[in-house]
Amino acid sequence: MQVKTTILSLPTEELVHPGTRACTGCGLAIAYRVGLKALGKDTMLVVPPSCLTVLQGLFPVASTKLPCLNVTFASTAAAATGILATLKTQGNSHTTVAAWAGDGGTGDIGLQALSGAAERGDNFIYFCYDNEGYMNTGAQRSGTTPIGAITANTPFKGKLQQKKDVPAIMAAHKLSYVAACSAAYPLDLYDKIKNCMHLPGTKYFHIHIPCPPGWGYDPRNGIKIGRLAVETGYYDLYEIVNGEFKLTAASEKLVEKRKLVPVHEYFRTQSRFRLLTDSQIADIQQKIDEKWAGYYKKDE
Repeated sequence: MQVKTTILSLPTEELVHPGTRACTGCGLAIAYRVGLKALGKDTMLVVPPSCLTVLQGLFPVASTKLPCLNVTFASTAAAATGILATLKTQGNSHTTVAAWAGDGGTGDIGLQALSGAAERGDNFIYFCYDNEGYMNTGAQRSGTTPIGAITANTPFKGKLQQKKDVPAIMAAHKLSYVAACSAAYPLDLYDKIKNCMHLPGTKYFHIHIPCPPGWGYDPRNGIKIGRLAVETGYYDLYEIVNGEFKLTAASEKLVEKRKLVPVHEYFRTQSRFRLLTDSQIADIQQKIDEKWAGYYKKDE
């Protein structure tokens, strides 16, 4: 059995300098810090325009200690493929290539390049940090913005469309590894990265990232809100290894408890959901209950 990482066994070496330009309470700062610990020093990063570009800055004053290639919005996965080709010509098969992009740069603008790389089986790890909107440019809606959420360009009724399920899209590529993670559960993220390092082809991570200015909450409550997303069953933690789906961490424990926190408890923590009606919340709750009924049945 895989030994789970604890706060005491987490590596102490830091690959991010102590001081970034992230917003106070940014969930990305946690996920990025712990993610780099798991990836290790022998890693090259690819980052498009995004909140991470702001967080880590640009050479020569970047907060990351790893080499990083900053690229255009649509080319993250294509650039990672190019780095792999360069490393191959150098006879380097040991350096990990890791792409980190936001939800807009992944599920919208960058989806074509990512799909192509996944179809080819290019051997890198792709991280989508999903704060559910184009937060770096003023909190506009993206494909992964949830239905009902208020953004800069959905101000009156909130977003009218359902959230795009990007992990499901990537799983349809028959990848060796797909994972859904959360900044509120960083040790789960760490273990999943370690679990997939040896697997071939493109590995995809989708990380739920609470965002204080975009979601509308007190920065000190980010982890609490991230955990509520999981405890309500609104966002699931799982991994798909060679086609085998498995709930992990807190989501796995929820199957044992057979009890979810009502989803309205999650919505009430964020001003972006203030226009949700009771009927909309009831519809969302019904969908969650149906999804989890399926999980319970599989566990019987």
